[in-house]
Amino acid sequence: MTTVATSDRESRANLAGWARLPAEYAIPESAPTLAEAQEYCRRLARSHYENFSVASWFLPGHLRQHFFNVYAYCRVSDDLGDEVGDAAASLRLLEEWEAELNACYEGGPRHPVFVALAGTVREFEIPKQEFADLLTAFRQDQTTGRYETFGDLLGYCRNSANPVGHLVLYLCGYRDEERQILSDYTCTALQLANFWQDVSADFAKGRIYLPLEDLRRFGVSEEEIWGSENSRAFREMMRFEVARAREWFAQGLPLVKQVDRKLALDIELFSQGGMEILNAIERQDYAVLGCRPAISKARKLALVARAALRHPITPKSGVLGTPRKLR
Repeated sequence: MTTVATSDRESRANLAGWARLPAEYAIPESAPTLAEAQEYCRRLARSHYENFSVASWFLPGHLRQHFFNVYAYCRVSDDLGDEVGDAAASLRLLEEWEAELNACYEGGPRHPVFVALAGTVREFEIPKQEFADLLTAFRQDQTTGRYETFGDLLGYCRNSANPVGHLVLYLCGYRDEERQILSDYTCTALQLANFWQDVSADFAKGRIYLPLEDLRRFGVSEEEIWGSENSRAFREMMRFEVARAREWFAQGLPLVKQVDRKLALDIELFSQGGMEILNAIERQDYAVLGCRPAISKARKLALVARAALRHPITPKSGVLGTPRKLR
């Protein structure tokens, strides 16, 4: 009797977690057909076009569905960690999601994302660890809200950002460590740029991604962040953090010359978009608290045009979005 009651309570708790997300995110009782699963991933990617890489505009036809599948996995995983609003519920949902990931590799997934992703995994021989590392980061967000050192923050980025770059490389036929390392610089730099852009928004979620050692070094308190006090000390700290992110972008840029033109366009747009965030922070004199730096639509289009001129490719689809970190 007790066992049944406990099971019922757990089922209700899990259901409550899924209920906080879009209804189509829930794991169905039975698996859809492959065609239905692929359509699900296409629809999800296109409905979030503002977060879908601008390079999807230029993707060759044979890769587009695979990118949709990978994007759908990243999108749902991200929302399980960031949009539930309850750490315990998020952890339960991420556990269920990882069980579906395991089933994707072992056979028998039920969620449309994994039904579609299974073919991508087989065709490109993508290691499961790349997908699992993302879930590690999203779990970490439920338990860790502060990072003592910059090295600690890089450890988080290693799981939350870098696997995305590896997945893109796999889809484009690159498996070597040298390119992955260069990709890591770019993905980490993008994550840093978004952290510096979203200090106030992250603090509202209970998170500070600015290393605590840097707050102490520049004499900045958490109370200043809470009160949106863009003090001189805070702005000097942000100047330092922006310069550090620029260094990471610079270390990743050589990858542009080591891949084909289609992927080079993607990498350049991600890098330029991230550096434009840093430029926007600089234009605000590093006063990001309570005033999120943004890139204008005209500037985004200019970045696309400039990158396209450097790497001329005939557009293949109409999906146009803003390069952003998935979180």
